[in-house]
Amino acid sequence: QVRLVESGGGLVQAGGSLRLSCAAFGRTFSSFNMGWFRQAPGKEREFVAAISGSGGRTYYAESVRGRSTITRDNAANMLYLQMNSLKPEDTAVYYCAAAPGDDTIYYKERSYDYWGQGTQVTVSA
Repeated sequence: QVRLVESGGGLVQAGGSLRLSCAAFGRTFSSFNMGWFRQAPGKEREFVAAISGSGGRTYYAESVRGRSTITRDNAANMLYLQMNSLKPEDTAVYYCAAAPGDDTIYYKERSYDYWGQGTQVTVSA
């Protein structure tokens, strides 16, 4: 079993930055592809970004591409999402998730077996 714990959310003004963190416990971290998803009030959960087990491949939703960077530190079992130029529409609960290393459809929730409990990001206008 893998336990994922997010942190780093908070209240920021539009145009500001946040770095979200996800700590993984229990399994070999590098064997999993990792992703970030978010869910805003009244909306479905949506894909934000993903990264391969080695960190060599990254994927971004169009809504955050160019403003966000996903990274991982496998030695520390940590996943990060650096978010810049934040907009009010970025307001959501952000979740990290872990998927098996093979045949991952990076933008699909069903590819991910393990999920954190989420961290709230609120961006004021």
